[in-house]
Amino acid sequence: MASFLGMKRRPQFDQLEAAELYCPRCKSAKPVRKHLLLLLPSGHKYEYRCAECATRVGAKDDNDAAEFHSILLNR
Repeated sequence: MASFLGMKRRPQFDQLEAAELYCPRCKSAKPVRKHLLLLLPSGHKYEYRCAECATRVGAKDDNDAAEFHSILLNR
C-alpha cells in the first residue's frame, strides 16, 4: 500500500480562466473578455466584461510579479 504522506501535493490547475459568467444586464451567462486593469508589485489585477454589452461581471487578481519586476529592471 502506497503512503501519500511523503508525497508533495501539486496544484491540479495553475490558473483558472473564466469563459462565461452571468451578466446582470443581459440576464444570462455570456462569454467574457479579460481586461488588464493594473500592474502591481504583487501581481496583476484584471476585470471580466460581458462580450456582448461590456458590463463588468467579475474580477481576478494573480500573484505573478515577474512582469512588474522585469519592467523595473529595464528602466
